[in-house]
Formats: sequence, structure tokens, C-alpha cells
Amino acid sequence: MRPLDGIKVVTLEHAIAAPFCTRQLADLGARVIKIERPGVGDFARGYDERVHGLASHFVWTNRSKESLSLDVKHKEAAPILDALLADADVLVQNLAPGAAARLGLGYEALSERYPKLIVCDISGYGDDGPYRERKAYDLLIQSESGFLSITGSPGEPAKAGCSIADIAAGMYAYSNILSALLMRGRTGRGCRIDVSMLESMVEWMGYPLYYAIDGQSPPPLAGASHATIYPYGPFPAGDGKSVMLGLQNDREWKLFCEHVLLQPELATDERFAANSQRSACRAQLRELIVEAFSKLSAAQVIERLDRAGIANAQMNTMADVWAHPQLQARERWREVQTLAGTVPALLPPGAPSAFDARMDAVPALGQHTESILRELGFDATRIGALREAGAI
Repeated sequence: MRPLDGIKVVTLEHAIAAPFCTRQLADLGARVIKIERPGVGDFARGYDERVHGLASHFVWTNRSKESLSLDVKHKEAAPILDALLADADVLVQNLAPGAAARLGLGYEALSERYPKLIVCDISGYGDDGPYRERKAYDLLIQSESGFLSITGSPGEPAKAGCSIADIAAGMYAYSNILSALLMRGRTGRGCRIDVSMLESMVEWMGYPLYYAIDGQSPPPLAGASHATIYPYGPFPAGDGKSVMLGLQNDREWKLFCEHVLLQPELATDERFAANSQRSACRAQLRELIVEAFSKLSAAQVIERLDRAGIANAQMNTMADVWAHPQLQARERWREVQTLAGTVPALLPPGAPSAFDARMDAVPALGQHTESILRELGFDATRIGALREAGAI
């Protein structure tokens, strides 16, 4: 038994935010019916061909779902959507602003017919306000939320290497849907959830926002180093590899000087007496650290850091992560089916021991169209007519 066994989710989704949300609902046992445009499907299917010919984004966010091909604008689509929603628990959509409402799929229209239905709308800027109609892609929201202004190096702002704004919105949609299901269990009624990518990212910007409150200067651009704590970031070792380390307090600074740099006198050097001073003098301090590390390999640096109890990490590549010994030791990888064969998939983080996460196949476009329509009462003749008319 899984927590969401018996929960039916209908989703009109594309790209990352909504698919990431609904995949996690599927991980917990929900039945997720993904409605895709006939012949084209979720446009994330075409982002690349890196996973044995399939798109990396799509494989990541769409396992354990059923794919129903349906032209939602076709005149024959309405009865199919009505039949799907008649016993659905959740409707998720991240169509263009206002598109769901124009299709009769807004919460106001649906709540009268389906009072228990939870409707989750994911958009760039929310359902009202002056930015409501603006297009919103991940990089644009990274910029609009201020994330780009604090990420990168001086004069060289940098985006996050993954779809962080989409992921943030997907996580808030997922957690809010779980909360809404709990609330419905008490009240018997569904609700509307309005998730904005901008608001999701601004929530994650809490520390930089408060750091710069009342017109104060924002955290400086510091590349891969911490903007306000030092030494905290990557440092090269003598073998050309880099080591990531982080000091959090003056006690650790003393241990670092004594047992890693082997220069105990630096612990009382007035230039580096407190974190604010170390951060202000980071260029001088970095020179001293790089000089000390130049005589050691990365492995030797890490050995000293571990002995001193200083937090550290390796600068791993993607290949390193696929082979990460910690993930291997904890048996966090599983195999899932795709049209191109099996691919590895990470077990959902934090899955309770009481059940096994659902890790079913990544669907082909329209793979479940006929079986779903038969379940809804459509016979072979009618399904054939719908296909002939281009509705499915």
C-alpha cells in the first residue's frame, strides 16, 4: 500500500514544473493520466535525444504515468475530459495563462460539478497582477526573482545549471496538493491551488533578500565560494583537482590553521580574527591557502580536513555522481523501463520505509489512449472515429 493509492490525477502539463510535481504524486502511488497533444505530445519530449534517443528532461519527470493523446481544443474533447474528471481527485495544469479557463477547466467552472476536485494551476507569475499574461521560462524567472543578481562571478552573472525555478514551483505544487488532500479529508471539499514560479523562487531567495533589506548592499558575487562566509568554497590542490571546504565558526578556523594549513599562527592573525575580517581579506587568505594546498594532492587535503573535522566535499562531475559511492552503498538506484530500454532512476529522497516508491515505465506518446477510453465506456467504433477526426 502506498499513501496515494486510489488517488486519480489528470494533468495537462508540459516542460518541467507540472510534470515534476505529478511524477512525485505518481511515486507515492497516484494514478497520473497525462494528456498530450496528438502527434506532438509534451514539447519536452523533443528537448534532446540524450537518453538512448529520448529526451533527458522527459525521462526524468514522467515515469509511472499514463499518456492519453487528446486535442483538448477539438469539439470531441469535452465529453472525454468530463468523463476523466468525473472521478478524479486532482487536476494539474501549466498551460498558458487563461488557457484552462477558456477550455472550461478553471476551478470556478469545475467546482460546481466536481466539489471534491482539487485544481492546481502552475504559472509564471500567478493568476492576477500586471505580469499575469507574461511568458515565463525557467531562466526568465531566475532573472526576475533576483537569483541571477547574486549568482556567478563579478561581471559574469550565471544561471543555475538545472531548472531551479521550475523545480521550486513543482515542489510547492506537490506539497500543496498533499496538504489539500489532507484538508479535503476533513472538509469533504476540494480547493484551488495557485502556484507562481516567481513566488516560489522569491521564497528561496529569503536569505539574500533579508541580507539586503532596507537598501543595504546585496551579497557579493563570489563564484562557487560563499558570498559572506570565508573560507567556504573550492580551492585547488597540487594535483590539479579542487576541494570544496567550508568553515562555519572561529573554532573551526583555529583547527583549520593548526591541522590543515599547519600554520597555527594564522589563527591569531588580526586580519583573519573573525569571519567578517576573513571575508573582507579573502584575496590574501586565498593566496595563503592555495600556497599550502599546492604541496598536497586533493586526497591529502581531504584527509587533513577530515582529521580536523572540517566539512569538505569533492567537486564531482556528472560521471562521478552516477558512480557516487554513497548512493551505491545506500542502494538508491533502480531501473525503469522506457521505449529505448531500461534506464537508471534515483529512488525518491525521503521515501518512508512503510512502502516502496512506484517506479514504473516512462510512457510513449498516447500509449494508454485506447485503454483509458475503453475504461471510460468508449467502444472500438467510437475510438476509431475519434482517431479519424484527429481528436486523439
